[in-house]
Amino acid sequence: MKLKRKAYNTLLKWKEESSGKSAMLITGARRVGKSYLAEEFAKNEYKSYVLINFSKASKELRDIFDNDLMDLDLFFNKLSFMFGVELFERETLFIFDEVQRFPRAREAIKFLVEDGRYDYIETGSLISLKQNIDNIVIPSEEEEMKLYPLDFEEFLWAMGDEISIPFAKICFDKLTPLGAAAHRKLLNSFRQYMLVGGMPQAVTEYVESKSFAKVDRIKKAILRLYRQDITRFAKGYESKVLAIFDEIPGQLSRKEKEFSVSSLEKNARSRTYEDAFMWLTEGMIVNNCYNATDPTVGLSMYLNPATKKCYMLDTGLLVTHAFKDNNYIDNELYKAVLLDKISINEGMLMENVVSQTFVSTGHNLFFYSRNDSLQRQNHMEIDFLIQRNNKICPVEVKSSAYIKHSSIDKFMDKFKGRVGQPYILYTKDVLVKNDIIHLPVYMAMFL
Repeated sequence: MKLKRKAYNTLLKWKEESSGKSAMLITGARRVGKSYLAEEFAKNEYKSYVLINFSKASKELRDIFDNDLMDLDLFFNKLSFMFGVELFERETLFIFDEVQRFPRAREAIKFLVEDGRYDYIETGSLISLKQNIDNIVIPSEEEEMKLYPLDFEEFLWAMGDEISIPFAKICFDKLTPLGAAAHRKLLNSFRQYMLVGGMPQAVTEYVESKSFAKVDRIKKAILRLYRQDITRFAKGYESKVLAIFDEIPGQLSRKEKEFSVSSLEKNARSRTYEDAFMWLTEGMIVNNCYNATDPTVGLSMYLNPATKKCYMLDTGLLVTHAFKDNNYIDNELYKAVLLDKISINEGMLMENVVSQTFVSTGHNLFFYSRNDSLQRQNHMEIDFLIQRNNKICPVEVKSSAYIKHSSIDKFMDKFKGRVGQPYILYTKDVLVKNDIIHLPVYMAMFL
């Protein structure tokens, strides 16, 4: 089956506006569908294309890049012959797949774009790591697009549903309830999305088989691949990266979800793990959410880098990661989500899927935390702070039925006049109450 991706439209816009004056670099974690997207685009939008996978490139192919770039006529003739593809000026696309495995090819983009005969898309993971850019000049002719796992709407497209989200958007805009039947249908689909996740292989398997067990095996294989990448590429601090990676589910299952490095080793300090966190961030395997000490426009100026939550890039992977040593039938999170029995601990899935949604829609992640041990009444924890309509808006995520929203009340009172509309994302229908907009969690994408 073919997966419809919103990023395809970004590539269309690039092709039209660039007209060969820039290359497109598609970055993202392993297995989010970068290569698939690039090749589908090439098949549909060009007369011919050449796909060069540098993770499998032969010495002969690499020698062409090393020795023949000064004679581009010869360079292109050799590639055309090697791949058996006829080249058409302005109608052929070259795809440099896994370009981080051969930085020389990325550096060559400058000369190839200046030549102007063909278009170029590069794909890569861990693209900014030092060993992948060492001793090369990064081409200014690159545009970059980050590709994330499928979002909820893309998941519904794969399931054959192109109606629900446009209807939900109308209800969001008008702040009117969807109604019991429509809300129940969308929430059930959203629960499936949390369990399956947005990794293309997992979504394809679920659409074709409807088997969570088969999907779980695919996700375990992806997690093994990530661990192998850490061991292979995080040289010198791979043990620290693995320690953080393995600890993510445990940290997120706590009520206070800030990542505590003291759980990794006694007397550990944040700065000794900075490189390890950076590696996971560069690999786009995690989405870091930082504590902003002053909720005002320009949150990044007031963040505390030592205090952060560390979310997984994909909630489906988090479900499997939490029970990676168990069989699917022993995974309590599947049961809790499917049977609508989510407790506080399993509420980590709701926060994670919101973080995943916010990142894919362009938000940087921030939260607000104040812990006053002497005056408990001053304690407050706001799950997310987002910029909307030039104001900073607090967002709380509720995994199930709730009674109180004391943190938002205290937050709005403390920063009265400085912050915007407060939101609660939860499992019920649209509701406006006490000046707080309550939205079903699947509407996070509209914020």
